[in-house]
Amino acid sequence: MLKNIPPILSPELLKTLCEMGHSDRIVIADGNFPAESMGKNCKVIRADGHGVPELLDAILTLLPLDTYVDKPVSLMQVMAGDDAETPIWEEYKRIITKHDPRGASAIGEIERFAFYEEAKTAYAIIATGEKAVYANVMLQKGVV
Repeated sequence: MLKNIPPILSPELLKTLCEMGHSDRIVIADGNFPAESMGKNCKVIRADGHGVPELLDAILTLLPLDTYVDKPVSLMQVMAGDDAETPIWEEYKRIITKHDPRGASAIGEIERFAFYEEAKTAYAIIATGEKAVYANVMLQKGVV
């Protein structure tokens, strides 16, 4: 056990966050995201049974967001014609505002298939059990 480390962060995830360098990206994926097929060239960390908001909050206690880009947080854009609600995004805005002075302005959206392509080049993908749709979030690491 370590002091001041959120207990939701597994040893494997802590090691991965520590290994990441400036501008490396990590995806926190919802339960529908094809983590294993997108993560063939990166680390895939299983966090089944956990939701994205809890992991996002815990990760941002340790991981600084990149200040050299306008939008270090990326969400998967809802597909045109898809009748999906994204109330979880409001929770993300609250969490990001808690950890980064830019708040919601640090968040951008990426078209679904472009998000998949970006995810393939991420340092790691965390596969969660999140049930909300369009709940995927990609973080770009900054400098400590």
